[in-house]
Amino acid sequence: MSETGHDTPHVPGPSLWPIGFAIGVACVLLGLVISWVIAAIGAVLAVVFGLLWARDVTRDVQGEVPEIGPETRPVADVGAAAAAPAAEEPLPTYSRSRFLEATTIGLGAAIGAVVTLPVLGFMVLPSFTDVEENEVDLGPLENFPEGEYVIATYLANPQQGEVSRRTAFVRNNGSTDAGEPSFTILYSRCVHLGCPVQPNGPIDEDAAKEFKGVVLRPVLAQSFGCPCHGGQYNSEGNRTAGPPVRSLDRYAFSIKDGNLVLGEHYAVGNVNGTGASATISKYPWSVPGTHVDGIEAWLYPIVPSQVTG
Repeated sequence: MSETGHDTPHVPGPSLWPIGFAIGVACVLLGLVISWVIAAIGAVLAVVFGLLWARDVTRDVQGEVPEIGPETRPVADVGAAAAAPAAEEPLPTYSRSRFLEATTIGLGAAIGAVVTLPVLGFMVLPSFTDVEENEVDLGPLENFPEGEYVIATYLANPQQGEVSRRTAFVRNNGSTDAGEPSFTILYSRCVHLGCPVQPNGPIDEDAAKEFKGVVLRPVLAQSFGCPCHGGQYNSEGNRTAGPPVRSLDRYAFSIKDGNLVLGEHYAVGNVNGTGASATISKYPWSVPGTHVDGIEAWLYPIVPSQVTG
């Protein structure tokens, strides 16, 4: 049996904790796009594997603190003690591999912060800075004949001038089965890229009316079209052709003192039925080009709410 041996200490094999930590960070970033549940799971994985990784890195310098008993002074020759040099304990050292591993952790944390913080700010900040759109009085209900569309144009912010001009297509559907007034109010911006949608029918300019800055013009329209990229919509705002990804956005409305009042915009996935009996898939307003329902909605980034322009 040979008495010779290797003086090289055994180096532990590579750890799997960095891989788990990387998977956790990737889940956090993916969850910010798809779902908060995935982001939460990724955060838990990143924290757990990060702690295990840090513990693995520092295990060489970990140790139990020795218990210190009462101080005793052994009787010894003072001269011999003075002559003998005090033994110094060696300082803990770190290998190059440990230094590079710790540096990698620090750089990974810095990169993760640089990537994650702007995304979180982009998602959270609009909730505190969003501005609600003002209600708009369109005038008496008599201005809207039942079953016919009327083009309503107005300035959302008169101080800003023409850049704030909005257009809505308003149709009086009569009453619902519950006896409540029903209106279809479509927003004129195409849900492809936001171009202005035009009614496919003649406009009666001679019958135009004005009420407190709101211009109302009757139009014989059974469909609508976007002149920019060929998007087409039927009388309910459902997409019938072209690149739009959903139905035309709509306005919420209310009746106050016998007048029709526009509220906020909302997105529409699809409309089943017509007029007062229609069933509307209603969603929070989203920018043009963004799906709001179906599997496609999971493949698109979360878009912050904002005032339509």
